[in-house]
Amino acid sequence: MLYNFAKFLCTIIISCMFKINVSGLEHFPEKGPVIVYSNHRSMWDPVIIGCILKRPVYFMAKEELFKIPVFGLILKHINAFPVKRGMPDRSAIKKGLQVLSENHVLGIFPEGTRSKTGKLQEPEPGIAMIYLKSKNASIVPVAIKGNYKFFSNIDVVIGKPLKLEIFEEKVNSQRLKEISITIFNEVSKLMSL
Repeated sequence: MLYNFAKFLCTIIISCMFKINVSGLEHFPEKGPVIVYSNHRSMWDPVIIGCILKRPVYFMAKEELFKIPVFGLILKHINAFPVKRGMPDRSAIKKGLQVLSENHVLGIFPEGTRSKTGKLQEPEPGIAMIYLKSKNASIVPVAIKGNYKFFSNIDVVIGKPLKLEIFEEKVNSQRLKEISITIFNEVSKLMSL
């Protein structure tokens, strides 16, 4: 209930602030577990993704945000959950897998933090771990392009769900990193369109 109200309100706000151009929305799966992931330049990124997708998104968000009075409470009620940055966070991974097991949409920013320059950063291995452990989740790349100045164009390009032929049962940290880079390279391709 609060999610739908927040989405309605945020859609009005971002429509007044930016000109949002969306392409590829037809690629997004209408049902089943989905990992949606994107580059991360602004605090508006999750808001924009949440507003343009028809399905509710359960975003991982840095745990510091949940300590902010009132705002942290709101985050919990709009499907966000905390993740510790800079280290493997088993509880966040477990929560992400639970979201997928319930056939919901999990939102991840693989870079782990916002890029101040807009240049893509190296992804963290968490996205690969969640993808491999989820077994049957679709994984959908999104590229967000724009400078976030008032009334500027923000282009959101949604890619087709990836088909990754990865069959390893157990992978080490180096292999997880490699898979994460492969996954995140799809965002880089969309950025160049």
